[in-house]
Parts: sequence; C-alpha cells; structure tokens
Amino acid sequence: MSDAAPERESFCYRHPDRQSFVLCQRCGRTICGECQTPAPVGVICPECMREQRATAPRTKPAVLTRARSAAERGAPVVTYSIIGVTLVVFVLQLIPGLAVTDRLLYAGVYSLPFNFEPWRMLTALVVHSTGLLFHVALNMYTLWIFGQLLEGVLGRWRFLTLYLISGFAGSVAVLWLADPRTGVVGASGAIFGLMGAFLVIQRRLGANATQLLILVGINLVIGFVPGFNISWQAHLGGLIGGALVGLIYVETRKRDQRGLQVGLLAALVAVLVVLSLRYFYLPLF
Repeated sequence: MSDAAPERESFCYRHPDRQSFVLCQRCGRTICGECQTPAPVGVICPECMREQRATAPRTKPAVLTRARSAAERGAPVVTYSIIGVTLVVFVLQLIPGLAVTDRLLYAGVYSLPFNFEPWRMLTALVVHSTGLLFHVALNMYTLWIFGQLLEGVLGRWRFLTLYLISGFAGSVAVLWLADPRTGVVGASGAIFGLMGAFLVIQRRLGANATQLLILVGINLVIGFVPGFNISWQAHLGGLIGGALVGLIYVETRKRDQRGLQVGLLAALVAVLVVLSLRYFYLPLF
C-alpha cells in the first residue's frame, strides 16, 4: 500500500488518467497542465483559483477612481463629463462613413408624427459643425467657464438638469420658429440657458450683472447676422428656458422648498414636452 499511494498521488486529482508531478502551491494536490494556473510562485489548481478570486478585494477601473476623487475634491465633474463626451462625439463626426452628424442633429421634420425621433432634441447638443473647429471650441470654452461657476453653486444634479432643460427648450424653439427642413447642431442653446440662469440668479441676489447682460445681448444679435448660419432660435429658446430654471432655483432655494422646486421643474418640462408635440395637434401643411 505504501507503493500504491505515491503512485496515485502522481496523477491529476481532476483527471485520474493524466500523470503529473506538479503540485498546487496552495493545497498541495497534483494537477496536470490543463488544470494549472500560473501564480507568483508555482501554479494553482482551479478550486484554489476560484477561492482566491472570491476573496480578493474588488478593484474599480482607474477612470472611475479618478472621477470619484475629483468629485470628492469638489471639481465640476458634470461640466468636464459633458465636455469630454462632446469632444469624443466631435472626433467621431470626422470619421467618414459613420454619419454621426446626420444621426444626431435635429430639425423640425423629426417631430412629424410619421418621422418622430424626439431624442434628437437632446442629441443635437453633442454634435457640432465639422467645417468650423471654432464652433465646438467656443462652445466648450464657454461651457467650461459657466459650468464651473454654476455647478459649484447649484450642485451637480441641479446643474445637469439646467443644462438638459435649456437644450431641450432650444430645440423646442427651433421646432416652432425655424424652417422644419433646416438641421441644427451644437450646444449653444444649452449654453445660452446657463447664461440665462446665471443672469437671473445674479440679478435676484443683488449682484451686478451688467457685463453678462451685454455679453448675452451681443451673442443674441450675432445670431441674426446673415451668413453666419447661427440658429438664433436655439439661442433664444435656451436663454428663456435657462432663465426660467434659474428663477425656479433662486426662488425655491430653501431646504423646505425642495418639493416645490421639483414640482415646478417637472411642470416646466411638461410644458416643453407639450410644445414639442406641435405637429401632433397642429399639422404641417
């Protein structure tokens, strides 16, 4: 029996027909080449490998770790994320054959009942003119400036809500005021919304907003200049939408008014949704 035991131990415990002289460095059982997993020292059998993985601490991707660290430091992570997504989409727009711009831009025809693609009213915010690098560069620079200011004041979720509602309001204005066959791209509507909210908040809190008011006025006027191909409709809609959100925020800023704030924001979104369904109750002739 003393000879039989060593003979049995020289065979893989999972495959008794396979002889091996390699032992698992954790449990000491014999394992064949198929059952071996390289370890820092020696090899490990499948059972020990599963146990090791089950007890190992969970690690998160480096990008998530850095994002959480930035959030804990108070960095405007929503602003940075919007800029990052927009720039990635812009690079994809430059790749021939993907037709990213055509898939994401917005025009009034995409609100027709038989051609209904309502998501474009928001996806248009992340696409920009590929023929003019200045377009995306200026928008992202302006977003970087106002995003840092407002995200720090409002908080991340309120800031994101402001940005999306402003962009949506810009698209609704395009639906009502622009040629339905003309496509629009760019984050300008949402950015004008940030300006409008910042202007309202400053004015309501008694701060001097003269310079910002002049800046907004100049940008609005530029949108009406022939040949610039700027959607003044999106600018105007975003400005009004952002100003309304800013007014809601500043008038319901007390802790016990949070429910009222959410209700007013929901009501504003509901009105915009009704307006976005224009061609369902007012057909295009």
